[in-house]
Amino acid sequence: MIPATSFAGRTVALFGLGGSGLATALALRAGGARVVACDDDPARMAVAGSRDIETTDLRRADWSTFAALVLSPGVPLTHPEPHWSARLAREAGIEIIGDIELFCRERARIAPDAPFVAITGTNGKSTTTALIAHILRSDGRDVQLGGNIGTAILSLDPPADDRFHVIECSSFQIDLAPSLAPTIGVQLNVSPDHLDRHGTLALYAAIKERLVAASGTAVVGVDDEASRAMAARVTRAGRRLVPIGLSGEGPGVFAHEGSIVSGLDGHAYEVAGLTDISSLRGDHNAQNAAAAVAVALLCGVGAPVIQEALRSFPGLPHRMEEVARLGRTLFINDSKATNADSTEKALRSFDRILWILGGKAKEGGITALRPYFPKITKAYLIGAASAMFAETLEGAVPYALCASLDRAVAQAAEDARGMAEAVVLLSPACASYDQYPNYEVRGEHFRELVRALPGINPTMGA
Repeated sequence: MIPATSFAGRTVALFGLGGSGLATALALRAGGARVVACDDDPARMAVAGSRDIETTDLRRADWSTFAALVLSPGVPLTHPEPHWSARLAREAGIEIIGDIELFCRERARIAPDAPFVAITGTNGKSTTTALIAHILRSDGRDVQLGGNIGTAILSLDPPADDRFHVIECSSFQIDLAPSLAPTIGVQLNVSPDHLDRHGTLALYAAIKERLVAASGTAVVGVDDEASRAMAARVTRAGRRLVPIGLSGEGPGVFAHEGSIVSGLDGHAYEVAGLTDISSLRGDHNAQNAAAAVAVALLCGVGAPVIQEALRSFPGLPHRMEEVARLGRTLFINDSKATNADSTEKALRSFDRILWILGGKAKEGGITALRPYFPKITKAYLIGAASAMFAETLEGAVPYALCASLDRAVAQAAEDARGMAEAVVLLSPACASYDQYPNYEVRGEHFRELVRALPGINPTMGA
C-alpha cells in the first residue's frame, strides 16, 4: 500500500467504493486522513464498513468540513451531467481528484525522480502497459503494474528511485489527476469512445493529451490525425518527443514488415522481430509493441532482452486471446473490444470469421466495419444492439439473432463443424453492461462455453 499523506489531519469525502475506491480509502486513512465514504450500492457500503471505513450518505453531509472529494473514475465528472457528489463538491469550493492524483502527490513528496511510466490511448493501452512491465521485469527491474489495467495504484508498493511504476490511465483517471507528470508518457491513438462521458471527441482527445503534455519524454503514436496533432504540439512546447507507429522514419520507433526499427540513436536499426509471435498478432499489436520497445529503449533495456521478452509475452486475457481449437476451428476471446475501432483490429487479423458481436452499442455502431464484411462468413448477434446491427449487416453478411452468448457459441460451433477452417471470434464492438457487469465476466463466460463444447482441445488456453 502507498499511504496517501497529502490530506493528513484533514477530512476527505470519497465517493465510489469499488476496488480502487476501497483501496483509496484505506490509503488515505493510512496517511492520516479522516475518510467519509459513500456509494450508491449498499453492498459496497457494507464492505467498507467491515473495514472500519466511516460511511454515510454524503447528500446529507456538511461539505464545509471536507478538504476534497476523491471520486471514483467510473463516476461522471462532467457529462452527461455531473454526479451529485461532484456538484456538491463544486458548490463547496473543494477540489475533485482521483487515486492517480494522490499517487502523483505522494511520489512528488517521497521520491520525485522515481521512474513513472503512464500509458493511455483509446485502444491498446492495456496490452502496451502489460508488455512494458513484462520487458522491464525481464531486464530484472523492480516493476509495479497497475491503474486502469486492474490493480489499484495505491495498493502498489510506494515510489522509490529504483522502482518502476507502469500505470495504465483511462481518460476518466486523467481528468481527475491535475498534477500527472510521468517520467515517460505514452499516448497510443485516438478514436471516438466514451463520448457520453466527455461530450465531444475534441474534449476526449484533449484529456488524453494532458498525460503526454506534462511528461518528461512523450511517446506518441502518429498513425491517426488527432495523435499526430498532439505530437506536433508536444514538439512545439519543447518537450522530448518519440514518435511511434506503423510508418515513419527518423528519431522514433516504428513497426515495419514484422520488425521493430529504432531511429533513437540517429540511425535506423532493427531492435526485434514480431514474426510468429501470436500474442502480438496484427497491426494494432505492432503499434503496441513499437510503443513498448520505445519505452524499454528509453529505460536502457538492451535489444536482446527486448526480443526475448516479446517472444515470451503471454498476451492479455480477453484481448484476441486464443481459447481453444475444435478441429481446425480457432476460438478467440476478444471481449475487451468494446467499440468498433477495437474490433476492427481483430477483423483485420483473421479470415473466414464466425463473428459473435453485440451488447450495449457505442456511438456509430458497426458501420465503420463495412470494409471487413467480406472476411465474415456469418455473424451471431447478442444483446441490446442486435436489431441495430442486423440492419447494418442486412444483405452483406448472413446473420443469426441469438440473443444470448450461450446460443451464439453453440450455433457458431455447429456451423464451424461444416467448414474446413474457421475462426469463431467473440469481438462484440459493444460495452457489456446490458447482459454482464463488465467485459471480463463476458469473456470468462465465453471461455467456459467454448471449453464445454464436445471434442474441444482441452489444453489450449488453459
